[in-house]
Amino acid sequence: MENFENFYHDLLDLAKKYETKNIPLKVEKDLENDIVKIFGERITSLARAKNGLNDVTELSYTTAEHHPYWNLLYNCSEIATSVLEKWKDSLSDEDLSDIEWAIKELTQSLEKIKNKNNVDS
Repeated sequence: MENFENFYHDLLDLAKKYETKNIPLKVEKDLENDIVKIFGERITSLARAKNGLNDVTELSYTTAEHHPYWNLLYNCSEIATSVLEKWKDSLSDEDLSDIEWAIKELTQSLEKIKNKNNVDS
């Protein structure tokens, strides 16, 4: 029976084929969650961070707003996006204002969660 782990091993064989042609690839796995990531030789830490943040941002966009942690995740990802986009530049006054607004939203969301936890206790 074929499964994701078999696919992963076939993929490793393919990656090795390209490495013999001087095309280095980095393969990361999370077989427990059926995830394999392949990075080329020019991948940077910043590019990896942006790519990973895209997954977090997607979750924050698709999570129902009624989830108690939605606003925390959403605003954290917005702050991180702003920071990563300007990683090699300066944050503008508008960027800083947006970050400040998101921090206020985080604080309000955190207070709501604390209050709900205190009521539930």
